[in-house]
Amino acid sequence: MTVLDDARDLRPDLVRLRRALHSDPETGLHLPRTQEKVLTALDGLGLEVTLGKALTSVTAVLRARRPAADAVPNPVAAPVLLRADLDALPLTEATGLDYASGVPGAAHACGHDLHAAMLVGAARLLASRRDRLLGDVVLMFQPGEEGHDGARLMLEEGLLDAAGARPAAAFALHAASSAPLGRFSTRPGPALAASGTVEVLFRGSGGHGAWPHTARDPIPALGAAIGALQTMVTRRFDAMEPVLVSIGRVSGGTAANIVPDTAQLAATLRAFSDDTHRRLEAEIERVAHGIAAAHGVEAEITYSEGYPVTVNDPAATDFVADVCADLFGADRFAAAERPALVADDIGRVLAEVPGAMVSLGARPRDLDAGRAAPNHSPRAVFDDGVLADGAALLAELALRTPRDPRIPQTSRRNPEGRPLI
Repeated sequence: MTVLDDARDLRPDLVRLRRALHSDPETGLHLPRTQEKVLTALDGLGLEVTLGKALTSVTAVLRARRPAADAVPNPVAAPVLLRADLDALPLTEATGLDYASGVPGAAHACGHDLHAAMLVGAARLLASRRDRLLGDVVLMFQPGEEGHDGARLMLEEGLLDAAGARPAAAFALHAASSAPLGRFSTRPGPALAASGTVEVLFRGSGGHGAWPHTARDPIPALGAAIGALQTMVTRRFDAMEPVLVSIGRVSGGTAANIVPDTAQLAATLRAFSDDTHRRLEAEIERVAHGIAAAHGVEAEITYSEGYPVTVNDPAATDFVADVCADLFGADRFAAAERPALVADDIGRVLAEVPGAMVSLGARPRDLDAGRAAPNHSPRAVFDDGVLADGAALLAELALRTPRDPRIPQTSRRNPEGRPLI
């Protein structure tokens, strides 16, 4: 039986796990019910499991079966790291699925339930093939990807040393609800954007809505800023340079006849370089303070750092394309023409370890592209049919990476001086 055959045999179990996670989502860094489901699914595989302290992460090391002492010497390669994120989004699901979220204000609208099930499937496939592994495998089950920087916390808690040696490569899959079913895609170099958040508070002085001239109204300043920030991007940055300011929240006032003291907007920022991010922040400050002065109010600006650019290693990207072609046929892989403006904290791992983030199309067969809701929509729907293929690809990447010389491998030495490949 091939890895793909075995993965397809696991599909009913993976569907059950995915739907159990989907119907009981949790958000943020602390996902106790999700963690329990993952641990139950991994039970019996002989893994070395470490639980997070600052978050409910699961780091599981699957040890390769070492050669017998009298066998021909066979150095053990450095580990491979495979990652799945676990957290849901803070929104209310509107899919109407019979396994839809039963938790108001939380929903797996970004496919993390699929990612978790696929990594559990890969763990099962690899556990039965320990004798084929030349190196250990680190399974990274991560909470807090959706804006809580869970990857950073896992790195701080020793993720990369979990197996006793730093990984040679790291891989992650991400399901896309509006992309063609079963189509794998990635690109070398920058793959996902760096992100940040800005909040602009306009501070005036309140009063009666019938006498606005006696107050300093922050609402007109807020309205002017919403349009001006969009225009600023198109006039201060090259149209060929990917830059994004997307305003997702505005607030101000309590009643129709009251001029409020303050009004506020919050926006997400996206770019593909640190220099562009710094320029973007400077331009936002210039615009906000200028508008505030024109309206007789003050602007208070707060920035929050998000995630770094996710940069795929070129050799690892080529390797993924080759493995996809071997497993599924060349037509199942498509090189991404451009990076995506979404952000993911897998970029923190790939800044330390060469590897790749790979997209997997999960649009249901009965939905055409025009009707499929994108990730992060309350109506996003993902096809369970990708679970077996995702699990198979992750397992094959772990099985083949130590044997493939194109994947850069960090050379280290243990206390006795022997090299660890």
